[in-house]
Amino acid sequence: MVAALGHAIERIQTGQPLRDECHERIHPTLKRENTCPPGGNSLRQQGRFDASVNEFNTERPHEALSMQYPGERYGPSRKAYRSLPELAYAFREKEPPMTCCGHICMHRKKFNTSTVMAGQRVGLKEVDDAI
Repeated sequence: MVAALGHAIERIQTGQPLRDECHERIHPTLKRENTCPPGGNSLRQQGRFDASVNEFNTERPHEALSMQYPGERYGPSRKAYRSLPELAYAFREKEPPMTCCGHICMHRKKFNTSTVMAGQRVGLKEVDDAI
């Protein structure tokens, strides 16, 4: 789906969280502010996270944004969303269904792929015996 919309998937090197430190820095903050003590049940916990997101976007100025709030800088995309085109695979030999958790089930076996492609049609081509 991501590739079909013209976006690339980028991953950091395994075991190298400092390569994505801006993203990683928010995790301990979210945990400290929203889970100690925990919300009691999933609805209460989600309410705490929702309140935290609202505070982050509308009540906390950010140094990287010249002390503006993210909500002041955000605007909806000017591009209209167009639905995904029907994917067509050249040279496909098999087209198994992909589960909503990103697995392909074939020959009574489950193959892990990625949640990025969850729910999408994928085309497979055998390149060697049993591969």
